[in-house]
Amino acid sequence: MLDQRILLIASFIANAMSAFAGGGAGLVQFPVLIFMGLPFATALATHKIATVALGIGATLRNVKNASEIDYKFALLILISGVLGTILGAYIIIQVPDKIAQTTLGLITVGLGVYTFFKKGIGETETLKNRTKAGYVIGCIVLFLLGVFNGSITSGSGLFVTIWLILWFGLDYKKAVMYTMTLVGFFWNLSGALAITAFGSPIHWPWIPVLLIGSIAGGYAGAHLGHLKGNTWIKYGFTFVTLLSGIALLLK
Repeated sequence: MLDQRILLIASFIANAMSAFAGGGAGLVQFPVLIFMGLPFATALATHKIATVALGIGATLRNVKNASEIDYKFALLILISGVLGTILGAYIIIQVPDKIAQTTLGLITVGLGVYTFFKKGIGETETLKNRTKAGYVIGCIVLFLLGVFNGSITSGSGLFVTIWLILWFGLDYKKAVMYTMTLVGFFWNLSGALAITAFGSPIHWPWIPVLLIGSIAGGYAGAHLGHLKGNTWIKYGFTFVTLLSGIALLLK
């Protein structure tokens, strides 16, 4: 029962933070699974399954703002990321990920510092790069971020959020909405299925409580984001990005 309570609290906090800031659920949830005794591969597969519920919780809240979604644009994000995620899940099974984690950690810390000092970023929506060339470049980067999502346990959602802001001109609130719905559910679901198919076992006894924490946390974080607006989401994004990068470096 103590394990279940710890998992529920950790899952709720991780996913609420992620749904508010636009990524970073693995910052808390994945290390807790390792700390509680799961081998790396088992913890990774279990974490991926659980984070699917993050997308469910956030989507339940974002349904109220469904009119703001550009479904053709969402489909591009979905396809680009799912293909990359499946490739990333295959890669992580084949090769050690220490170099990738260290590199990504440094980049993530740099991203946090950049967003802290960059005035006005993501506070208003200014659509751009909506040409064929712009979509192609945007989708290539989303594919590469999908590879990270399938192979690295934390940070990919944060990069998707900031890419949607910097390249396509979305504001924080809308970028987080796309990230939590598409990355949180569809990318993570494809990654969970792929990494399981490639041979990583799942610790099923912990899945129910992790799913409850993820759904509740995802809904709470998404609701808080809609209440607070872009400025507070930016602060949350910067905070979570810095912590995520430091965690990757320490790990």
